[in-house]
Amino acid sequence: MEKKDILQLSVEQVSIAYEKTMVIKNLSFFVEEGDYLCIVGENGSGKSSLIKGILGLVPLKEGKVTFLKEGLSSHIGYLPQQTKQQKDFPASVMEVVLSGCLNRKGWRPFYSKQEKEMASYHLKRLSIEELKKKPYRMLSGGQQQRVLLARALCATDKLLFLDEPISGLDPVAIAEFYQLIERLNKENSISVVMVSHDVKEALKAANKVLHISKEEYFFGTKEEYLQSGIGIEFLYANGGKEK
Repeated sequence: MEKKDILQLSVEQVSIAYEKTMVIKNLSFFVEEGDYLCIVGENGSGKSSLIKGILGLVPLKEGKVTFLKEGLSSHIGYLPQQTKQQKDFPASVMEVVLSGCLNRKGWRPFYSKQEKEMASYHLKRLSIEELKKKPYRMLSGGQQQRVLLARALCATDKLLFLDEPISGLDPVAIAEFYQLIERLNKENSISVVMVSHDVKEALKAANKVLHISKEEYFFGTKEEYLQSGIGIEFLYANGGKEK
């Protein structure tokens, strides 16, 4: 069943600053149920800061972020950029995936049978069930990203935030990861908000684009972006389209 025009997230006149330097200023956009929003822009333009601001990981200087469905703010899947320390995290695959159920678990000392079944379901869903007992740090980059995606899916079946999810992956792993995300969006109606520097590939499945630069912002449909001045210039500079 196709779902349209059901608002999930509203970002209104948001500004974010780091050490008195404004990285995002007066930015507004929204996410509807079933959207696939690609956030693009130059390095250092504030894309990751925006995601962290929306999720409450960094403070907003101004503006308002509103999750428009009851309980949605505590059931969001988030796949952040990985650090070297995170890649070497000393835990099993199953332990990493189960940690996506922490909000559901609350103060209970152990995960429930239902939560363990949910983790197993997402491992199987992403074709990595056979890895569940393996140490996370021993996996390939592509396998680690699938594990983190399974973790994020344990937290949500509605809204998924991905921050540069393909960094460091080989071309085969990149193509497989994009296919997974597109399937989750199209077949399961999970809304996707993805920050990516891989503009040409990231835009293929997107229906909306948010472009952030130090001079101006663009928010609209992919078709509008591909015909806009800012879109044409950016894609040309990144080898995605001819002038």
